[in-house]
Amino acid sequence: MQEQPNNPLHGKRLDDIIESLVAHYKGWEGLGQEIKIKCFNENPSLKSSLTFLRRTPWARTKVENLYVKLLRKGKL
Repeated sequence: MQEQPNNPLHGKRLDDIIESLVAHYKGWEGLGQEIKIKCFNENPSLKSSLTFLRRTPWARTKVENLYVKLLRKGKL
């Protein structure tokens, strides 16, 4: 595997990213207010969110960008 020292997402699993964001925003409701996508606002679960985000590149990009932003600000 090639090293990617400048990529903050390298080695991060999508489920770990989602769990970190849910914890940071103190639940699905808080995350759903930050990123307004259905899988976070209507009957949210880790499984349904993973399924949706893996099939929907624009939504996954929003989640990853938020994660990187919070990492850079030292909030995660």
